Amino acid sequence: MEGLLTRCRALPALATCSHQLSGYVPHRFHHRAPGRGKRLVLSRMFQPQNLREDQVLSLEGRTGELTCKSQRLMLQVGLIHPASSGCYHLLPYTVRAMEKLVRVIDQEMQAIGGQKVNMPSLSPAELWRATSRWDSMGKELLKLRDRHGKEYCLGPTHEEAITALIASQQTLSYKQLPLLLYQVTRKFRDEPRPRFGLLRGREFYMKDMYTFDSSPEAAQQTYSLVCDAYSSLFDRLGLQCVKVQADVGSIGGTMSHEFQLPVDVGEDRLAVCSSCGFSANMETLDLSPTNCPACQGPLTKTKGIEVGHTFYLGTKYSSIFSAQFTNVHGKPSLAEMGCYGLGVTRILAAVIEALATEDCIRWPGLLAPYQVCLISPKKGSKEEAASELTGHLYDHITEAVPQLQGEVLLDDRTHLTIGYRLKDANKFGYPFVIIAGKRALDDPAHFEVWCQNTGEVVFLTREGVLELLSQVQVV
Repeated sequence: MEGLLTRCRALPALATCSHQLSGYVPHRFHHRAPGRGKRLVLSRMFQPQNLREDQVLSLEGRTGELTCKSQRLMLQVGLIHPASSGCYHLLPYTVRAMEKLVRVIDQEMQAIGGQKVNMPSLSPAELWRATSRWDSMGKELLKLRDRHGKEYCLGPTHEEAITALIASQQTLSYKQLPLLLYQVTRKFRDEPRPRFGLLRGREFYMKDMYTFDSSPEAAQQTYSLVCDAYSSLFDRLGLQCVKVQADVGSIGGTMSHEFQLPVDVGEDRLAVCSSCGFSANMETLDLSPTNCPACQGPLTKTKGIEVGHTFYLGTKYSSIFSAQFTNVHGKPSLAEMGCYGLGVTRILAAVIEALATEDCIRWPGLLAPYQVCLISPKKGSKEEAASELTGHLYDHITEAVPQLQGEVLLDDRTHLTIGYRLKDANKFGYPFVIIAGKRALDDPAHFEVWCQNTGEVVFLTREGVLELLSQVQVV
């Protein structure tokens, strides 16, 4: 990067812009004829925009409910579209971001030995009656009956199902433990008052992991291992999440923690001590203390969005379903369990809530639906002669920077001004916006590069653009 810094005019800005990419090894350029693949063009994208506030309000139909920045922005730029109360169509940009998030989750879960499964959303009532949760969960459990009169629920979580699955395996040995099984699936909860878009809906995506250990001590080690993986996940996304003590709620167990993202719209009230590191959900504390119960130091009160939750379950579920393994002495023993959730769609909305401005979405680099947006000159403008250069730059990027294949979008709406399209690109939150403007007619051509997450603007030659983008990390 240093060689590039000495060759480009806007050197200080580029140094700042490249800081967000530091630590990644640039790929070698492939000197081949560019332009092999089909270009991704914005005019072909299914992206129903509702950029006026009145359009967004009419979409939701409840003007008083648009009190959340992420909900408003996601509706405006066409990331989501209302289907029914608390349910949304996830549109192409959101699906791309979610698939990237799931890949990061897979990496972190499999790095600690997690194995991915997929369990049915329909869960038989008898499983839930066995744990008494068929009645104790109340109206939040979405229940239905099939044509034969058999009762089911649409699973909000899968403790019963996974424990029954493990109980059905009669030959499980202590040598196979710990066992960490997880899935990323749709979940359902009959929220009394869905609100805040993807932050609190009736249908959502969640990653839920269930662990089985041979002893309480081993289960505690697994619990810490998963919590560390959660911290690693949020660090990679650039989110300053706080791990707080939490209530076990309807899931049960003897220990629970939440991973909270502090934002003003958060519905949870948190207490944090900067002196000793104590942190807790206020619902776990007696009354509303002003001093930390651990060190008596002052507590800071804040709000947060719960993006992850962990539970140490012990034998609560394994004892009911007889989920056993053969121990070192050849005797049957009950498995010690834990369960661990991540709100996948909630994380997407929380990211926007935390990083976006009031008018523009901002993504962590790993989750951006597309990494680069190229803007060509307006048809009939003085810069129109540079239009061909934009197409060539697209081809060179996808050839020379292999990880960006499928990550570059060309805004081909040349009937619109560059300024209009730049405003759109800013609202969508592409990490890099590259414009073929007046300086594209220079010799050599220079492209205007906007680094959206830092606010930097630099002018780079084609080689400079390629070297900068070669450092972009994509999952």
